[in-house]
Amino acid sequence: MTREVAARMTDAAMVFLGALDEPQRSQAAWGFPSEDERRRWFYSPTDHGGLAMSDMRPAQQRLAMKLLRTGVSKPGYVTVSTIIGLENVLDEVEGWVAGWERERGRDPGLYYVRVFGDPAGDQPWSWRFGGHHVSINHTVVEGQVVASTPCFLGADPASSPLLGPHLLRPLGSAEDLGRELVQALRPDQLAQALLSPVAPVDLVTGNRTVVSDGDEPTHLRDIWRRRFTDALALRVDTMQADAESLLGLQPEHIEALRFTTAPKGISAAELGLEQREILRALLDVYVQRVPTELADLQVAKFAAARDLERLSFAWAGGIEPGQPHYYRVHGNQLLAEYDNTQRGTNHVHTVWRDLDNDFGVDHLARHYAQHDHH
Repeated sequence: MTREVAARMTDAAMVFLGALDEPQRSQAAWGFPSEDERRRWFYSPTDHGGLAMSDMRPAQQRLAMKLLRTGVSKPGYVTVSTIIGLENVLDEVEGWVAGWERERGRDPGLYYVRVFGDPAGDQPWSWRFGGHHVSINHTVVEGQVVASTPCFLGADPASSPLLGPHLLRPLGSAEDLGRELVQALRPDQLAQALLSPVAPVDLVTGNRTVVSDGDEPTHLRDIWRRRFTDALALRVDTMQADAESLLGLQPEHIEALRFTTAPKGISAAELGLEQREILRALLDVYVQRVPTELADLQVAKFAAARDLERLSFAWAGGIEPGQPHYYRVHGNQLLAEYDNTQRGTNHVHTVWRDLDNDFGVDHLARHYAQHDHH
């Protein structure tokens, strides 16, 4: 089934690249593996690397979105499209100011596409789509999609008004199901799951290329393509300090939140049947971002109770709506991480990672080993 998805990606990538002129191709088409660049990823309003939508003609933009659609499910596509549109909302929230060393700080035109390698050839290739609060990455080896992570989605505002009684909450399920699970825990279970009474400012693993034992929460200054200088650097450091002060984040909290190879929190083996069903539903919110054929393979990894039991659930912060909070699901290669502490608890970051195979590194190693052997 992954071959069918890979074929759709290949066709869409070839048509997209074929519609570009040479200057555009120099930005959009890079060699494979280009490891230093291919494995850099971002979720901040920075240059994600590639050809920006604002530098494409409308017909090319349509082809870029068609490529994106091959790498996400229908709900995933709607969610990504909504997140891009929130740049206009965020622009208004912030008072229409320029920022982040860009003419327009919040810009729905600054989402980037880059293809690594030749989709038409028989060698490995990959592609990505990314911009503020979006990072979609896929790797294709021997005609099959072998990796779809890191997969990041964020929302700012996380909740905003629509006409009538409903709210726009693109990542509402990631928040609601996480809270439903933590609130379903008995006091003794909650004591195991709660890492810290204070949540981190951002995802603990940030946008690291590789997640490693001992990683501590990423500093905001480190999630851009390059370090800022002068006034902007001071602004980011001040944002970090203010956020930590507002949360009451102390060294002991950071130590408790530190990522470890051994999963922290409560093991799914210690959850009851109903609690496990909430955990399964929560996992679905992350893995169902990708096309159904790929998502089904991920769901199958945890279909058996013994496989689900290898996961752990950990929480930090308050468990009531409106309180800053963080959680992660970790184990059996999978890491799903969530944070909502910024902008008055109305700014969500979520990421799904495969700790052994982000960017297809595990599959690529096996591919090259077999190739060298023969």
